[in-house]
Amino acid sequence: MQTVLRGKDFISLQDWSKEEVDTLLDVSFDLKRKFAMGIDTPYLQNKTAMLMFFEESTRTRNSMEAGLAQLGGHANFLDTSTMQVNHGEVAKDTGVILGSFGHAIACRNCFWGEGNGNEYLRSLAEHAPVPIMNLQCNLYHPMQGLADLMTIQEKKEETKELNVSIIWAYATSHKKPISVPVTQALLFPRYSMNVTVAHPEGFELPDWVLKQAEENAKKHGGSFKVTNNMEEAYQNADIVIPKNWGSWVNHPDGGEELLEANKDWKCSEEMMELAKDDVSYMHALPADRGNEVEDSVIDGPHSIVYDEAENRLHTAKAVMTVTMGGKG
Repeated sequence: MQTVLRGKDFISLQDWSKEEVDTLLDVSFDLKRKFAMGIDTPYLQNKTAMLMFFEESTRTRNSMEAGLAQLGGHANFLDTSTMQVNHGEVAKDTGVILGSFGHAIACRNCFWGEGNGNEYLRSLAEHAPVPIMNLQCNLYHPMQGLADLMTIQEKKEETKELNVSIIWAYATSHKKPISVPVTQALLFPRYSMNVTVAHPEGFELPDWVLKQAEENAKKHGGSFKVTNNMEEAYQNADIVIPKNWGSWVNHPDGGEELLEANKDWKCSEEMMELAKDDVSYMHALPADRGNEVEDSVIDGPHSIVYDEAENRLHTAKAVMTVTMGGKG
């Protein structure tokens, strides 16, 4: 177990060693047990975190706010449309000042283009005197990835050689960033899973993601492959994660025609029958019901989406518990 993590930024799980991720998981399980037993966990008494949101949120915001309260601290929710960042204040100035007010800064910024979300978070991290936590950017969603991994470990006896399929699905609710599938594709091979990424042509993940995922699989004894065949991804799967993501090449300027051409990429009862009998269905939520997935699947016996969502609380608490404090 790695215990010296106070002050460490949480921007991408790629920046954390497997031993460090294991520590986060161990703390997550401990906090979940204590939560179930009603045992108080005032590990961050009188600590304050600033939560900057450039986009809407349900699970992420509430897991952070409730989680920090349960740890004895306080979260300041900041709608960036009401902040001076909306008038052009740079990340350096925001990071230095907010960092001097509390003990952590957490930020959701999925903006693409020049000065994109990940670059903004890295700039905050460069200048802020406190740890920076990524609540989702254009490239990564480490909070979601950690909760997904925790859920898989809970539901399956062994991650080694587990067949996990990350599958693109049709949706119309809003343009969804690639951060969730990117995080999963990079993380799961580190736990010796056999990972398949499936999508129609035009929704490829970046080449550097595929390269890193292959390297992670080779190092940790898993496997990684990409296919344009939806049925292939469902066949013999232990876990399926059908979720929409936008075309990172076309984002944010187009892709509607390409999207509409792939309405048949839906998680249905027919597709689920191709997987193993005890297959689990996962989704980061919110799901675009009727488009990404049939109600009978997401509400059915194979769905573990609510356990997955609950684990957002316990993993968020773990990240805050081990990181909050000034940087060394």
